[in-house]
Parts: sequence; C-alpha cells; structure tokens
Amino acid sequence: MAVLLLAGLGLGGCSISLSELPGGSDATPAKEADAFPAVNDLPTGREDTAMAPAERSKIEKELIAARERQAVVAAPSSATK
Repeated sequence: MAVLLLAGLGLGGCSISLSELPGGSDATPAKEADAFPAVNDLPTGREDTAMAPAERSKIEKELIAARERQAVVAAPSSATK
C-alpha cells in the first residue's frame, strides 16, 4: 500500500495542467507577433548628446583621481602581507 502511495506521488509530479493538453480550451492567449524588433530595425536617433565633452572630461579626471587615491590606500596593506 505504501509503495503504491509513493509511486502515485512520484508520478503526480510529472503531470501537466488541463490547459496544456492538446485540444484543450481555446482561451489560451495568443503570442505577440512583434514582441521583438526585427533584425534590421534601428533605434531612433537621439535629439541631444548623451554628455557634453567638457562634462565627460571632468568626470574622467575625477575617476582617475579616485583610482589613484584607492591605489595609495591599497598599497600599504598589500606590502605588509
């Protein structure tokens, strides 16, 4: 009796829902045809630039300075090991 119960539980995990059966209800939602853009479709152009060149150079300098500060902080800890 216990073997049949365990076998039934094991097979129950492999079952599918009634909506997935062939010839089931016709209420299944239709897939969207244009869910993804076509391969040759290009995005529209930007109206303005992403970042001004002066702002970009300022941010680059700040990042370089931050990297150099981190290198100074990390150098003594790696030398003591």
